Amino acid sequence: MEKGLLIVVSGASGTGKGTVCKKLLAEIPTLYYSISATTRRPRVGETDGVEYFFLTREEFQRWIDEGKFLEHAEVYGNFYGTPAHKIEERLERGEDVLLEIDIQGALNVMAKKPDGVYIFLLPPSLEELSNRIKNRGTESPETFARRFKSAVGEIETGLRYQYAVVNDTVDAAAEKIKAIIAAERCRVSRNAALFQNLTNSKEM
Repeated sequence: MEKGLLIVVSGASGTGKGTVCKKLLAEIPTLYYSISATTRRPRVGETDGVEYFFLTREEFQRWIDEGKFLEHAEVYGNFYGTPAHKIEERLERGEDVLLEIDIQGALNVMAKKPDGVYIFLLPPSLEELSNRIKNRGTESPETFARRFKSAVGEIETGLRYQYAVVNDTVDAAAEKIKAIIAAERCRVSRNAALFQNLTNSKEM
């Protein structure tokens, strides 16, 4: 059986990762969404076990001690982690797994899972990036300044990914990612079994 794809969508803060991933999940019902865990407080409209597993710092540390994370990191004073359970199991069953994580976490996963598909989401402009962070309505002026400066610095990290997608509109960004997934399925390296079967058939 062909192994599923691990699709990692990442990018600087404010690039709209969550919105684009929701669009992908709505249009690809077979896609399994790997929910991250975090110690940050839920934003308006977020639900525990849907957008994130919201944990206390004590609970997060317990998960670390129990080896439940594929990776974990501290970002902007909060901890984020990718639960390892279910991911490998679903990949082995041939299911595609979507992972939406911050840049630091994505680079850690990249080191452990080099066969994954790594997509960096970019804003159409720095002005639009600034507006998106402000429109969250959750940042103090000091926090906004720190987050925006950090986000601008993070953009250069995208050069380490395989693909770059500009999130000018959610629909367009989702379509580009769907095209990337289709292209990845056609990689020769992912179709070795097909080549082997056809080569063996030639000898019949």
